[in-house]
Amino acid sequence: MLKYFTSICLLFICLISTGQSKTIDFNKKDSIVYKQPYGIRAGIDLSRLAKNFYNSEYSGLELTGDYRLSQNLYIAAELGNEKNTRQEDQYNFTTTGSYGKLGIDFNVYENWYGMNNSIFIGGRYAYSTFKHKINNYQIYNTSRYWNDDFITGVENLSEFDGLSASWLEFVFGTKVELFNNLYLGASVRLGYLVSNTRDEQFANIWIPGFNKTTEGSNFGTGYNYTISYLIPLYRKAKKKKKEEKTSSDSETD
Repeated sequence: MLKYFTSICLLFICLISTGQSKTIDFNKKDSIVYKQPYGIRAGIDLSRLAKNFYNSEYSGLELTGDYRLSQNLYIAAELGNEKNTRQEDQYNFTTTGSYGKLGIDFNVYENWYGMNNSIFIGGRYAYSTFKHKINNYQIYNTSRYWNDDFITGVENLSEFDGLSASWLEFVFGTKVELFNNLYLGASVRLGYLVSNTRDEQFANIWIPGFNKTTEGSNFGTGYNYTISYLIPLYRKAKKKKKEEKTSSDSETD
């Protein structure tokens, strides 16, 4: 019995000695990594959707999307259709058309570990095709002793079809992840007309996707508010940044 007890004690002592001979690494590197989602984010413009309800002279829809290429770079696009009736000077007219925008967004916001929010700047090339229809016009009344200064004309109404415009667009915006893969976004846009095909009889006062034009200027402004959902296609690991060393660790003896 004593022989077996002695053997067990010797084996136990050998195991302890072997374990103590190994060097303990107190500065072991953190191997935790966060896998960021890469995929297609598709959404809709809430501002145009809401405008359908509070403005009876307008109907429109814009779909948005982007695809993540790298840590901060995205391909982005918008597709839309708009119909808008306006009163400008002596003319009441309706503009109907579609547009598309394609470009890139670059995220300049440094997320905390595990977050997917963005503050981005970007650019688009946009193209729109549309038409104008004159609903009525105002004629100056030369014999207005008992009448108004202007009378409404509804004869010989014109329609101007086959019109187009293209422009470059600077974008500044943000996207915030509300819930897992669900994002709320907003952006402001500054456009510069590159081409503007118009009829000689009627100017392109309003262009779908570009908004109102200004005489003597090629610039226009716009905005959108979006709700979008990310469809993850794959995940790419991002290593967690090393924590900053304390001042005591950085001091040299």
